Amino acid sequence: MVLYISIDGVRPDAIEQAHTPTFDALMNEGSYSLAARSVMPSITLPCHMSIFHSVPPERHNVLTNVFTPMVRPVPGLIEVLAQADKRAASFFSWEPLRDLSRPSSLSLSHFSAYENDPDYSDLRVVNKALTHLEANEFDFTFLYLGTADEVGHLSGWMSQAYLKQVEHIDSLIGKVMETLPAGARVLIHSDHGGHERMHGTAKDEDMLIPWILWGEGVKQNQELKQDINLLDSAPTLCHLLGIPAAKLWEGRVIQEALS
Repeated sequence: MVLYISIDGVRPDAIEQAHTPTFDALMNEGSYSLAARSVMPSITLPCHMSIFHSVPPERHNVLTNVFTPMVRPVPGLIEVLAQADKRAASFFSWEPLRDLSRPSSLSLSHFSAYENDPDYSDLRVVNKALTHLEANEFDFTFLYLGTADEVGHLSGWMSQAYLKQVEHIDSLIGKVMETLPAGARVLIHSDHGGHERMHGTAKDEDMLIPWILWGEGVKQNQELKQDINLLDSAPTLCHLLGIPAAKLWEGRVIQEALS
């Protein structure tokens, strides 16, 4: 099984400054970049559309956090998996992410609305996913953790509250890793960073993201020097599942991470 964890709004230097034993272990045991890049505008829904459709915003035309159907559709990751008879699940706390896939493509979709409690909101999403992950029910699972972004907007990126939230997310990912079945592969990365109490610009603070690949067949303790961006995630995830990337996708498989 393959798991993709989206850690909304987590900057690479936050992982370096905060106490993050899970992230540290995953980088030591896998391949990683602390200089991967987002897309412009570096906003949550445009970024996730690029992650799941492997094209930039000027191609999928989602330029804000309001979904806009594509005039010339590009198949998304979930549709490609469904066409290959792979079972996919999604667990998230931000409702606009429902538009990342088309109807009848997912085997399970669970939405838990964000509440004004950053510790509880991500924990609730993780707890819902754990049983399914442990049972190895799906070929692919998408798990969205959104509270670092929420705290960044409230208290500021790289504030003490923000770094504390990154540590909380690290502990939740630790819980997830403990339940995964043997042979699982995991991709973890953010959609964008942030600065002050905002994001969406071309500044490095907004554009740089951590990108970590872990599991069977992945090189260990491998810092990736090649350019990586959000468009590369869907082709890499398909490769891990033995499925060809869609022809219209513009990203690439991160082969240098694979043994």
